[in-house]
Amino acid sequence: QVQLVESGGGLVQAGGSLRLSCTASGSISRINVMGWYRQAPGKQRELVAGITSGGSTNYADSVKGRFTISRDNAKNTVYLQMNSLKPEDTAVYYCTAEIRQPFTPTLNDYWGQGTQVTVSS
Repeated sequence: QVQLVESGGGLVQAGGSLRLSCTASGSISRINVMGWYRQAPGKQRELVAGITSGGSTNYADSVKGRFTISRDNAKNTVYLQMNSLKPEDTAVYYCTAEIRQPFTPTLNDYWGQGTQVTVSS
């Protein structure tokens, strides 16, 4: 079984910073892409940022230059450093990872439970 556990959400004023963390644990052979999505009330879930096992990254246009995704492969952990936060960044942030378990040939997507980020104006 695989679990993704997020931490680091909270309430911050506009212009402030937060750092989210997400650690994968359990029966894991390999982790491919890790990433962060977010979902604001009444809106669809959207990709915020992704990072491959080799360190290649991609970002939503709305967060480029403000957010930085990174990972520690030895710790099975992905981070999201969020700077210059805006009220429109308010959402539940979800961690996701493509994981292959031992003795299985396929990659499956796993999700964390979500962490609330609220940015006040």
